[in-house]
Amino acid sequence: MPHHILVADDDPHIREIICFALEKAGMKTFPVADGAAALQAIERRAPDLVVLDIGMPEMDGLEVCRRLRQRSDVPVLFLSARDEEIDRILGLEMGGDDYVTKPFSPRELVARVNVILRRARPAPVEIDERQLSHGRLTLAPASHAASFDGKRLSLTAIEFSILKGFLARPAHVLDRETVMASAYAGNIHVAGRTVDSHIRNIRAKLAAVGCEDAIETVHGVGFRLGKCGA
Repeated sequence: MPHHILVADDDPHIREIICFALEKAGMKTFPVADGAAALQAIERRAPDLVVLDIGMPEMDGLEVCRRLRQRSDVPVLFLSARDEEIDRILGLEMGGDDYVTKPFSPRELVARVNVILRRARPAPVEIDERQLSHGRLTLAPASHAASFDGKRLSLTAIEFSILKGFLARPAHVLDRETVMASAYAGNIHVAGRTVDSHIRNIRAKLAAVGCEDAIETVHGVGFRLGKCGA
């Protein structure tokens, strides 16, 4: 079955380019021109991923993502005409999985969509059914489930993959390149600030369920898994 991708951008030319590239890669697209239409389309049928322009009029992409995260963990890839660091950080902290700046390469956009979709897909049980635990933090890769002290965590696909990378090597200090290698495949470049935003999101979500020591910063080196309530 082809993946269903919702494409929300107020520029019809951009929508056409994105839809053409994604459909050429074997996906099915559903284009919409504004944020309200995006939310209505998601309500009618949940897509596998949303490509979401930040700069749409009336209801921008950040507000769409904020409302979406109240009821859904569907992966979100943000688009923006501005290469502003604050835009990237806000988008990722709202729950976005990745960020692409206009003008963009359609091939890179398709590659990033594929990476997110692979991470969002639960691993087949026969390949990876091993549960990972550290302190009171538990991840079940086969069912893509995470919990702390029995409380469910709502993680994006990228956040889940990053946390899984830490639990696979709980005693190691991981630099930014290693952290993102857990979440992104191939030669996709990811900025250091993007890594920091994902780590900050993971920390915040764990703190919300009582885990204040999830990921520690080792200054000048990278990050390591904390005690996680042990």
